[in-house]
Amino acid sequence: MTTKKKETISDSLEQLERIVQWLDEQERVDVEEGLTKVREGAALVKELRSRLKEVENEFEEVKKELEA
Repeated sequence: MTTKKKETISDSLEQLERIVQWLDEQERVDVEEGLTKVREGAALVKELRSRLKEVENEFEEVKKELEA
């Protein structure tokens, strides 16, 4: 059984940027394809918020350790 590697924040941001760029470049967006891209983007945003909160908590822990 293989463990899926957690994507970095930078990787997720790049994916989100590609989705935004794709949407911007479309003169006519197929509704179903556009919805798929929006769902992918929403999932990435949710994942990024969670990961950023984890990183923020890690920074707070390091800060507390340095202050001690």
